[in-house]
Amino acid sequence: MNNILTVNGGSSSLKCGLFRVIDETPELIFNFKLANILGQATMTVSDDHGQKRDTLTPDFSQIPQQQRHQACLDLVFNWLRDNAPDDDLTAISHRVVHGGGHFNAPVLATEAILAELKEFIPLAPLHQPYNLKLIEACHQLLPQLPQIACFDTMFHSGQSKEASNFALPRKFTEEGIKRYGFHGLSYEFIQRQLELTAPDMALKPTVVAHLGAGASMCAIKNGKSVTSTMGFTAVDGLPMGSRTGAIDPGVLLYLMRHHHMDADQLENLLYKESGWLGVSGISSDMQELLASDCQEAREAIDLFTYRAGREIGSLSAALQGLEQLVFTGGVGENSAPVRAAIVNRCRWLGAELDTDANNRGDGIISTPNSRVVVRVIATDEEAMLAQHGQEVLDEQ
Repeated sequence: MNNILTVNGGSSSLKCGLFRVIDETPELIFNFKLANILGQATMTVSDDHGQKRDTLTPDFSQIPQQQRHQACLDLVFNWLRDNAPDDDLTAISHRVVHGGGHFNAPVLATEAILAELKEFIPLAPLHQPYNLKLIEACHQLLPQLPQIACFDTMFHSGQSKEASNFALPRKFTEEGIKRYGFHGLSYEFIQRQLELTAPDMALKPTVVAHLGAGASMCAIKNGKSVTSTMGFTAVDGLPMGSRTGAIDPGVLLYLMRHHHMDADQLENLLYKESGWLGVSGISSDMQELLASDCQEAREAIDLFTYRAGREIGSLSAALQGLEQLVFTGGVGENSAPVRAAIVNRCRWLGAELDTDANNRGDGIISTPNSRVVVRVIATDEEAMLAQHGQEVLDEQ
């Protein structure tokens, strides 16, 4: 029997899942969430029913920040040894944000593959370095196990040239400067859920809104990605927790010439100082902004929902119509006020919100008369990682 550990690392967080594969289907056993690992870290362990099994507050203060992801993995492996000694691992499946132009399917993460993936670090500086460090850490801890890399860009790899190319000289396009799109594991999971639970709507023109501190939207038709709000990097598109989203490149030229900002300063501004945090001056956490009475917090929320509504219009044009809108991600799944503000901006498309259903967080939050079916579906990137891990093992 195969037991697959999934590893999904962010810049300051780590999510892992232990899955047992039964009849080719991975089933969750334990879920691990490690938050704020660059500060006062916490680890929460839940079982397959979502019941909390354990909570730990490890002291990482004496561990250099660049080593804390490995310390988190050590914590997960130690917990498994103490609490699930009979669940030997057969593989570890990793989320890797950027797969470039030719990694359009999961692969075994060999040393040669890792060397190629390191070339994409400048394209996803918040995530790619940590994704690869986690693979290397697992290689060191369990060198005999297959390590499988699954890419957030995979789901978007079939987009047309019209959707993916920039209006740049061809030499740059041929170099690989194009739109890639991200959050693909989440979008793939949502698409599979639609095929299981709403097969009559699964192939209809759909916008999926993956909303969290990292936020994007994807236009999907016939089960395939048509276009996405994120592009060459994961800073494009919607304003996010601390990322600008789409910005006039002329602003960057202005900052370089008049504020003498270099590439590192611009990168820090775009990724870590802007978005909801920059506009509000308060927080990159949507719940904190919603709870705040400050005008600046309201402005950050309004800017986000305005841009989200505008992007849905753009994506609907790419689909040549819209029949379904799906909210997912931490904010999309849990914030009724944000969903309401966005749906209200889509009334011109025929979207009509059922306020009570929205406040309850029902699976369908549109009225029966709404021309656009509006859904809330919880995403599960770890389940996709486990499924892809099993698929790669089956191919060996």
